[in-house]
Amino acid sequence: MKAYRGSILHLLGAPAKTSEAVAFHEDGLLLVEDGRVAACGDHADLAPRLGDTPVEDLSGHLITPGFIDTHIHFPQVDVIAAHGAQLLEWLEQHTFPCEAAFADPVHAAETAAFFLDELLRNGTTTALVFGSVHKVSVEALFTEAYARDMRLIAGKSLMDRNAPEGLTDTVESGRADMEALIAAWHGKGRLGYAVTPRFAISCSDEQLAMAGEVLAAHPGVWMQTHLSENPHEIEETARLFPAAKDYLDVYDRFGLLRERSVFAHCVHLKGEAFQRMAAKGGAVAYCPTSNLFLGSGLFPLKEACAHGVEVGMGTDVGAGTTFSILHTLGEAYKVGQLRGDALEPFHALYLATLGGARALDLDDKIGNLAPGKEADFLVLDLAATPLIARRLAAAKTLEDKLFALTVLGDDRVVARTYLAGVERYRRGA
Repeated sequence: MKAYRGSILHLLGAPAKTSEAVAFHEDGLLLVEDGRVAACGDHADLAPRLGDTPVEDLSGHLITPGFIDTHIHFPQVDVIAAHGAQLLEWLEQHTFPCEAAFADPVHAAETAAFFLDELLRNGTTTALVFGSVHKVSVEALFTEAYARDMRLIAGKSLMDRNAPEGLTDTVESGRADMEALIAAWHGKGRLGYAVTPRFAISCSDEQLAMAGEVLAAHPGVWMQTHLSENPHEIEETARLFPAAKDYLDVYDRFGLLRERSVFAHCVHLKGEAFQRMAAKGGAVAYCPTSNLFLGSGLFPLKEACAHGVEVGMGTDVGAGTTFSILHTLGEAYKVGQLRGDALEPFHALYLATLGGARALDLDDKIGNLAPGKEADFLVLDLAATPLIARRLAAAKTLEDKLFALTVLGDDRVVARTYLAGVERYRRGA
């Protein structure tokens, strides 16, 4: 048993749906045993359970669940903050040349180690990740994640057209690579596989049909792709798939819209499409920094939620401009302001934790600090910078404090990151 005393904040449900969703313990105690949460609550209530267990004093800090990133590209680390153009041109100019290097297993392994360390430094304990088209890129990522006992879902990108030489596969090679990766890695430790058609433009009908077949043959795996990100992308998709009702229908007709299907962006999706997505259990990864950086548009968060779609946060590195979920929440607030619907602070925390877990169909394992959940948690420094310390000291309510933290916070706020009860990152260590 390990015990941590400090302020604790987590969510037991969606804040908009229940008044009892927010669980805050100003003088709290978190008990961890065998990688799982044994208890979480007020120190006064739980202290009698301690026995001779030493208690680590984290006064001045806030304990929260680990953050969940529902959309990020591991092979795009080196093109973050690359200037120029919108989505399709940005892929041609920056992304595809960078991803070509991931045919080299040495480069893939070095980048995977950096990538996961960067996630942990920013407080991300679970991520849904795109690999490159190369099988070795995903093998490198899974190897590093397994060594850290990290909950991570990833897949190799499927691209059999409209991509440069060296970045395409075939229907046959894509199937063989996925079957081998699923057999070797899915369910190993806390790892999971995601069938990953990059987007409809990069996949032939035959490739998408094969992806649906693999998904049906392995019902426990995930599916991730891009949807309705950019107007030019949407127009090109309609041209390539003239029989489809709309962009979402392209994926649905191949069996790719179901539970554990996560669609990044959905900036230009409308109500009826959100209804279809919700009915079949699909989820959205909301990526505000990427949508702003590429000029893609403003995601209709309120509309998606109103139709019952589960939404999680995505940093979308490298079009996204930060690994920090905290910083990403601040940008989501600004997007909401531009749409006339500001994001509430507790809803923001929900999207980054329990909402993300629900989007990934993992809320029985992660997302909050309920007893029995995997002990992925953070220790946040409420005085990480002089400005943050001053602003939080002036906050009158918990909600005001949380809001200021999401607007001003970034990797500097994360003092420690724990995976399954084991410290995997400490600032300054």
